[in-house]
Amino acid sequence: MLRKTVKNYLELCRVSNLPTVWTNVLTAVVLSGSRFSWPVFLMLSLSMTLFYAGGMCLNDIYDITPDRIKKSSRPLVTGRISLSNATMFTSVLFGVAMGLLAVMPFTRAMLAGFVLLTVIIAYDILHKSSPLTVILMAGCRLMIFVVSSLAVTGRMVPSLAVAALIHFLYIIALSLVARHENNMIRPFKLPLIPLMLAGISLLDGIIMAVLASPAWLFAGIAGFLLTCYGQRFVKGD
Repeated sequence: MLRKTVKNYLELCRVSNLPTVWTNVLTAVVLSGSRFSWPVFLMLSLSMTLFYAGGMCLNDIYDITPDRIKKSSRPLVTGRISLSNATMFTSVLFGVAMGLLAVMPFTRAMLAGFVLLTVIIAYDILHKSSPLTVILMAGCRLMIFVVSSLAVTGRMVPSLAVAALIHFLYIIALSLVARHENNMIRPFKLPLIPLMLAGISLLDGIIMAVLASPAWLFAGIAGFLLTCYGQRFVKGD
């Protein structure tokens, strides 16, 4: 029973995509120029993980009605997780995520965290109402870099701004492709969206290899493979 419950919540949080969040944080820390600290990196990664998971939960909460048609196997639609439990769980995730930012070296991370939370909520509420909300989704990913940079250095360095912008544009492209597939009678023959999601980590590896050291490419490859592996058990889209 416990195992099934845990699996349901992991599915609700789209945990297979989390390696892409970790490589985002890694890229931000590496490009920030600050001395690498494992405790700071791990706490920052956990905070961004909880923000991401909370955003996925909130997305399913607001999409429960349309999901009954196109995503009928999701935990909230099937009743495997109640709406009230999902709402409480989401609040806890966001609360702990903000709390972890409070112990970062620079308190500016807290302010950036509030901005990230605002963008997440805005996207989850509005994303069905306009195609332009892909900008909000891309903004969520961009804010991971902003929060991470402010957390470890208190500022945004140019190379990190470039990395954030690249990801911003990549997520817009990914979102547009996903929406196109959603409107198709039959999905793409290849699992294009899952591969593009995993590709976020690969993009991180390439960016770190170019702007920092070629050795970091292996971290991106590891994140890509780990995401692909996780997608075999929990859908990421």
